[in-house]
Amino acid sequence: MKLFLCTKKRAALFALGTALAVVLCVLLSATGAYAVYYGGTLRKLPIYSVETEEKRIAITFDCAWGTEHTDAILEALAREEVPATFFMVQFWAEKYPEYVKKIADAGCEIGTHSATHSYMSRLGEEEIRAELRSSCAAIETVTGKAVELFRAPYGDYDDLLIETAQSMGLYTIQWDVDSLDWKDGMSATDISMRILNRVQAGSIILCHNNGAHTAEALPVVLDTLKNRGFTFVTVGELILRENYTIDANGRQHAAA
Repeated sequence: MKLFLCTKKRAALFALGTALAVVLCVLLSATGAYAVYYGGTLRKLPIYSVETEEKRIAITFDCAWGTEHTDAILEALAREEVPATFFMVQFWAEKYPEYVKKIADAGCEIGTHSATHSYMSRLGEEEIRAELRSSCAAIETVTGKAVELFRAPYGDYDDLLIETAQSMGLYTIQWDVDSLDWKDGMSATDISMRILNRVQAGSIILCHNNGAHTAEALPVVLDTLKNRGFTFVTVGELILRENYTIDANGRQHAAA
């Protein structure tokens, strides 16, 4: 009798565990493309990279401080006929409208990097909306094109930020390859090797428009990756727009 009760108890626990797993899967599916199970809670993630059988990658540049190296970056991209995506902070776009236009005219894609470059996970919904609304408007005023992409300053985000951006028609973009080109002491070789050793199909590469040695590193990076069979596209061309999921690493997958 005791053995029967123990077996029955184990069966009940197994059934309960199975039921909870099914409920969790339903919840994960129902909470949207960004939801993943994270540390016992459902957490939303931006797009870090994209699962693809094609060797397509995107290189991006965050614009927040200065323009000293921007022309050299644009020249390197033009020489290799590589499109790129630039994420601009509002105060940068307003200070350098001629560069916003120059970047757009070069055939590059432009997204918002917020209005004030603050830690946006510390903001309320209306503050987030104000940041995104005004920063998009500043870019659109110069380019005449709607902004569809957003990158959070410092890579700092939470569920509210992603949900709010999504409700405003913005895809939140992170990266899976960080060049660290903003750090003191990073040479062009250091930057190049960090990128070349980490890129995979579907990667999104993070660089900055005013990194001291970014422009110097680009010829080697772009030429080497093209020789490896990679094709550069903008982030907007790389990502999936609908019917997708995002795994725990932030990698976007086409929905089954």
